[in-house]
Amino acid sequence: MNLARAIHFDESDRNVFHVPARTGEWCISGGFEFSNWTEGDLVGKARQAFANGWLGLETFGRVTFVAVTRIEPTEREALIAALADHFVTVHGAPDRAAAWPVAMQEIDAMADLCEGVEPNRVMIVARELGEAGVREVFRILAPRDAELAQVAVHGDE
Repeated sequence: MNLARAIHFDESDRNVFHVPARTGEWCISGGFEFSNWTEGDLVGKARQAFANGWLGLETFGRVTFVAVTRIEPTEREALIAALADHFVTVHGAPDRAAAWPVAMQEIDAMADLCEGVEPNRVMIVARELGEAGVREVFRILAPRDAELAQVAVHGDE
């Protein structure tokens, strides 16, 4: 089974999100956090989190880019537990047992999104707020071809 981990190409996420996700932490879309939002909520760093932030499952911070990688079943279970606890402490779920199936659904939805995607492929999310609610669009970025001269260091011996 595949899932996605937070990656950073530069330091920009530290500047654009209230809480940036840690490099390497497992991520899901996290669009559920915006389900009751209106245009009035879309300001500043909150707007950036809404527009293109994946949700990290350790810090519950946001990240712009994720990379697909394999996840072990024991890691999946730990993520479900952490997300279920997050639903209880932050989103008002009555207890872990009630939150567990919803957390599992979120993790499995992300696994479905990553299914068949080559390892290390980078993904982005874009969200819009419309009359029907939050709309999410996911993209897998194609690797760019590079000439050897772009990345090789040449020198004389």
